[in-house]
Amino acid sequence: MSITESSRSFTNGSLTALIDKFLDYLQKNRGRGALTIKVYKAALKAALKVAIVDEKLKTIDFMPYRETIENQAPKTIAKNLSAIRSFLSYLEAMGWRFHAYALESVKVPKSLPKPAAHKQIVEALDAASGENAILIELLYGLGLRISEAASLRVENIGANFLRVKGKGNKTREIPIFDSLKDKIDRYLAQKAPARFFFEEKGKPLSDNQLRYKVARSFKEIGLKIAPHQLRHSFATEMLNGGARIADVSEILGHSQLATTEIYTKLSTSMKLKSYIAAHPLCKETGR
Repeated sequence: MSITESSRSFTNGSLTALIDKFLDYLQKNRGRGALTIKVYKAALKAALKVAIVDEKLKTIDFMPYRETIENQAPKTIAKNLSAIRSFLSYLEAMGWRFHAYALESVKVPKSLPKPAAHKQIVEALDAASGENAILIELLYGLGLRISEAASLRVENIGANFLRVKGKGNKTREIPIFDSLKDKIDRYLAQKAPARFFFEEKGKPLSDNQLRYKVARSFKEIGLKIAPHQLRHSFATEMLNGGARIADVSEILGHSQLATTEIYTKLSTSMKLKSYIAAHPLCKETGR
């Protein structure tokens, strides 16, 4: 049922009261993880606490909020503003009609998460065992997000692929190499999970629980490595090994190739090798 303008007053309080419904929608319908929900909740509550809401004109001025976050990193500001814009889009879809101000985006420098080296990951795998080891292999071997590993269901594990639900509830199939499939089969036989691949008493382990397992495994060998670094390592190794960027992009679940190009970074030697193989002048002799 739509929330119309006549059914609620247009105030800071009435808008704040809808935050939890919006977050519940994001979690259940859009597949957003616990960390995203936490960030969105904090940003929305802080913004609506100081925003100037005019009930008569149906306007929301977020300039007071912009002033409170002006000293934060551009990436953090961009995330907070994105959370607000998503919330306002949700309100519009539910029947609200208004004008919002001071939500212009900020320029965020393109940066890359530092990938973990292959030898470091192998060292962690040699030291890890059981659930921790197979988790690392899923993240590094298949490029899964930590949220995708947490929500992986037993029924979505095929003979030679995983069916993964990613951002925006988009589903993709990822091929599994033989050695990892053998480990998955042994894990399933040993643990016999009912619904989720990583579960405890029938409930899936959370993103944070799995994140802790990864951190603990690398701490054992004296390193601080986050799950997303393993995903970046997967992409980097695939591209440096000659995989097509379109294939890597599909496996990662990116909707645009541009995202993969930002997310990964080819080595200079790989770029030179591709250049020599592709350009006709490089193939000619005697010039």
